[in-house]
Amino acid sequence: MKKLFYLLLFCFPITAFSQWTKQNPLPTGNAMQSVFFANETTGYTVGTNGTILKTTDSGITWNAQSSGTTKDLESVFFTDVNTGYCTGSFRTILKTINGGSVWTVLSSGENYLRSVYFTDANTGYAVGNGATIIKTTDAGATWTTLTIPIPSYYYLQSVYFTDASTGYAVGSAGTILKTINAGTDWSVQSIGSTSKLYCVYFPNANTGYVVGEDEQGHGIIYKTTDAGVHWVALSSGTDQILWAVFFTDANNGYAMGAGGTILKTNNGGTSWNLQSSGVTYDLYAVCFTDANNGYSVGLNGTILKTTNGGGLGLNEISGKSNFMNIYPNPASNIINIETSAISTKSQLSIINLTSQVLITRQINEPTTSIDISNLPSGVYFVRMTSGKSVEVGKFIRY
Repeated sequence: MKKLFYLLLFCFPITAFSQWTKQNPLPTGNAMQSVFFANETTGYTVGTNGTILKTTDSGITWNAQSSGTTKDLESVFFTDVNTGYCTGSFRTILKTINGGSVWTVLSSGENYLRSVYFTDANTGYAVGNGATIIKTTDAGATWTTLTIPIPSYYYLQSVYFTDASTGYAVGSAGTILKTINAGTDWSVQSIGSTSKLYCVYFPNANTGYVVGEDEQGHGIIYKTTDAGVHWVALSSGTDQILWAVFFTDANNGYAMGAGGTILKTNNGGTSWNLQSSGVTYDLYAVCFTDANNGYSVGLNGTILKTTNGGGLGLNEISGKSNFMNIYPNPASNIINIETSAISTKSQLSIINLTSQVLITRQINEPTTSIDISNLPSGVYFVRMTSGKSVEVGKFIRY
């Protein structure tokens, strides 16, 4: 009976572990800079040279829309399924009221507008170069420049509001700005460095994350649990620049970055696991419509999708690892893991079939022993991340 049990486990269909798959938009060499879904099926991505693509079937097909501009578009946001805004270079602001069939140019000028966010149908904010924050209260018809306490040569990269009054903007020189009165006043918060911050996201009113790169060009993640009063650096497990962050709930989040980097946490950022994107292009934005369905976009027209929250991928399981030996296998109490690539930043994770990380360890020896006696019987994966390398093995707990 045990032999049959082992056979069934090893023959369990691993197609369920597919992580991120490349979508098939119209041919484009443009960099896709932002992605937003108005509902579970209807989404938009925007990029360089005025590119706007739309899907109405959850990313299966993407169709080009006429933006009316050749300016680079950096950010897209919809307040409902029909009404949306784009911002980009030369202070470009576009608006549609019919789901993108027609886009109207609302504004153009000098400063680069890198991010747009609306708190309701009428009230929105855009941030960008020249220490710029602008606000509209009439659905984009007019925009007012807000006064902020940073030098004019700073740039702001991302804006996010947790409610109608409370918002954050991040950018160069480690800048984090906060308002608690809908942009009338902004206070400066600090992460204690002059890092470049590219994205800010809050899954709830108190807990937030920023990502970017430090002074040496290494990826960074900071977290606050007190609405920005204090920010703490997290260990991401990668040196790649991180461009975007998104959380589906308080625990589960994703960070996207250079070279096709995708990181996932299921414990509020305490640990991050490298996922396989299947691409080497920089990924600039990420958006999820629910806990499982998510999208990421980047260089060379890249659009990726996951339907299982980025669970283990075949290319991580199929033998791209340099070397990993797990014994005894099957096992009931202790497994020994031998691996070839070890550094001071190596992290070992044990993951079940539903992509839950059950055990994590920092590893600095080529052989380590793990107690698995508390795990239920079943198939598990061992993943070792060390810098940019990933090694994956499989074992049975009986």
